[in-house]
Amino acid sequence: MVAGGYMRRVYADMVADLFHAGHVDFLEKAKALGGCLIVGLHCDEDAAAYKRRPIMTMDERARAVGACRYVDEIILDAPLVITAEFMARHRIDLVVHAHHPEESARFLRFYREPIRMNRFRRLDYSGDLSSSCIISRVLEAAGNEPRVAGQESLGAK
Repeated sequence: MVAGGYMRRVYADMVADLFHAGHVDFLEKAKALGGCLIVGLHCDEDAAAYKRRPIMTMDERARAVGACRYVDEIILDAPLVITAEFMARHRIDLVVHAHHPEESARFLRFYREPIRMNRFRRLDYSGDLSSSCIISRVLEAAGNEPRVAGQESLGAK
């Protein structure tokens, strides 16, 4: 909350694929910076342009993020580049993103306006768990011939 009872509106954009505890930790930190947390979800094409194509659909990602108790609003098909106009339209007071300090130059093009307006905060990235890590775990487990209870090995013919 800010003076006068106004709830600061904090914006965090993300892909949120394979929504996991690392995402929840980030959203909890973002929520602590203001009273209202708005999450912008990038479309599949934008996500693929700088990361990889999401495994989950936009609807699945939105439902998972929406179920998180820290999230108050969701913006679908959020832009990669945050403009002053976008911030004004959604009444955003602060933009947050989690990444390592040495990656700041990589993300400058996305957050140039909020940085210029002094309305950007970089949060520490907790890289202990990521969607890519989960994908690697699944692929590794799949190499160990996962079995379904009561059935023979999935690799058996």
